[in-house]
Amino acid sequence: MFKMLACKRLNCFIKHRAQVWTLAQRKVTTWSPVGAAFNSKPQRRLDVFQDNGLFGVPELSSPAGFEVATKRALKDTQLLVDKTCHSPPGAATVEYFDQLSDGLCKVADLADFVKVAHPDPLFREAAEKTCIEIGTVVEKLNTNVELSTSLKDLLNSPDILNQLDHDTRRVAELFMFDFEISGIHLEEKLRKEAVALHVKLLDLNNEFLMGSHLPNRIAKSAIPEHLHLHFAKEGSFIQIGGLHADSPDDLLREIAYRIFLYPNGQMLDCLEELLKCRNKLAKLVGYESYAHRALKGTMAKSPTVMDFLELLTDKLKDNPTAPLTVLPICGCRFNIEPSLYSPYFSLGACMEGLNNLFSQLFGVSLMSDQPSAGEVWSEDVRKLAVVHETEGLLGYIYCDFFHRTDKPHQDCHFTIRGGRRCQATGDYQLPVVVLMLSLPHPTKSAPTLLTPGMMENLFHEMGHAMHSMLGRTRYQHVTGTRCATDFAEVPSILMEYFANDYRVVSQFARHYQTGQVFYAALDQVYHGEPQNRSTTELLKDKQHQFYGLPYTPSTAWQLRFSHLIGYGAKYYSYLMSRAVASMVWKQCFLKDPLNRDMGERYRREMLAHGGAKEPMLMVEGMLQRRPTMEELVDALVSDLNPNFETFIMDSES
Repeated sequence: MFKMLACKRLNCFIKHRAQVWTLAQRKVTTWSPVGAAFNSKPQRRLDVFQDNGLFGVPELSSPAGFEVATKRALKDTQLLVDKTCHSPPGAATVEYFDQLSDGLCKVADLADFVKVAHPDPLFREAAEKTCIEIGTVVEKLNTNVELSTSLKDLLNSPDILNQLDHDTRRVAELFMFDFEISGIHLEEKLRKEAVALHVKLLDLNNEFLMGSHLPNRIAKSAIPEHLHLHFAKEGSFIQIGGLHADSPDDLLREIAYRIFLYPNGQMLDCLEELLKCRNKLAKLVGYESYAHRALKGTMAKSPTVMDFLELLTDKLKDNPTAPLTVLPICGCRFNIEPSLYSPYFSLGACMEGLNNLFSQLFGVSLMSDQPSAGEVWSEDVRKLAVVHETEGLLGYIYCDFFHRTDKPHQDCHFTIRGGRRCQATGDYQLPVVVLMLSLPHPTKSAPTLLTPGMMENLFHEMGHAMHSMLGRTRYQHVTGTRCATDFAEVPSILMEYFANDYRVVSQFARHYQTGQVFYAALDQVYHGEPQNRSTTELLKDKQHQFYGLPYTPSTAWQLRFSHLIGYGAKYYSYLMSRAVASMVWKQCFLKDPLNRDMGERYRREMLAHGGAKEPMLMVEGMLQRRPTMEELVDALVSDLNPNFETFIMDSES
């Protein structure tokens, strides 16, 4: 019933827009500058003999520059460590720690992006080497007794502590927390063992992350010839690099599913070893399991996550309208021919819509900015300046939106540089982020056209970007998305509600001419107490319990679950964040999604603090009360109620 109602309303919307288009098709469609920038091909740069380096970092005009940048960062790090250890405890101690964090992160975060996204393998290799080198130094710093003592002396001195403002004290406690979960309290031999485990995990994380994106291949003769055109070819083999879940061809989807998810022995061994190392590290530093270690400092606090997931599953089973595979992506909800709606969702139109939304909520504009030579890694990357109507330039967003060979098929937000107040100059270090999607390229006759699912993903990732842009924290260590994982997803998921609201979409849609409960439960089981069973056997059990669909023999979906690296024991964060976002949407934005006062309150209470404030306190400030677990679960369940207003709220009104 819900799907039929959704289809009827979306068709009404399309019909209405088509009538408007028929009246206007003799006129030239005009776009704002940001809309035009994304609906046209990038201009070729004339300064081809000058190379300013990636992101404007002069050293990074060549792969060798990573070594130069790394050496400089490590030299500066040592100077700051010496300065911190030999200075009296005070507010300056926290400033030195933040400078340490900032200097290392500016190189490591940039390298972390380049190693997966740059089309040149030499750049990727150099960036990967930098990530490992700096990561190793960070783990050693986290077990540096002299360095931790300088912070401990500060936190153990009531007189000095009482002189610190809230943010400074919070950041000091967070740095101390990093020491504690790294095993600073252990004797020297065990500290060295903890560092060795951390370094080994860096290698295992990288191996699993890279392997999870690699295609599987099969002989051409094993696949019906009429399907060959859907896959990349490699001699007498066909490469299958994804599930092709959006294809209308049942056979194509089945073949892609079985081959892409076919078990790889080396990857299975890597995952088993990674989970063993995580568990060993957690127990070494004093935690019951890796999940207990990972969840400290989050909204969930401890592994009550399974209680949350089981309560949610029980309520969904009791709701006959709610599928167990919770919260499907927008594009999957509408059984409508894409050619009917995609022309209204050109990439330029969607970017124009985001620009209008941010302008009305926050007084912020997205302005197209021409990158200098060498600043971007592909000529189709767009650069946006984020400008506030009174505060001026807030930061930069690089938009790497289009499919590219060897580019991961995953939508991501990368922090390249965090915002912070520079004590020496009083200036604010502007944040820089990258949004990475994998959209189809424009054609000669049409711009890039998005499905509703693609549009929802674009809004989601832009939610992360604006979290980074609108924050104005004093310390880089807690800037933007550097906060509890289960809070970091709230701004991005809240943006999905805007993407699904007719009043928002109708402002820009015009013609140019999830099974998350299962994923979260599996993640918790993998990072709980070891059960002496293979990861595939555990997957079978949890898929039956939480997914409601049978396991397909000879597949290993967990080897494609790349979120096990960045979100180990924290994948539930998407559900927790969606529950919070749902409550914020319904209480604060459902009545008027473009309300400026509520937009300012949202920035003030939730976006401005990054990780400098306890996440549940930010939620409480926005909702004016603290939600219970029952209310969070009910918020998720209610999202599946057909009466809930979404993108297809009655467009006929």
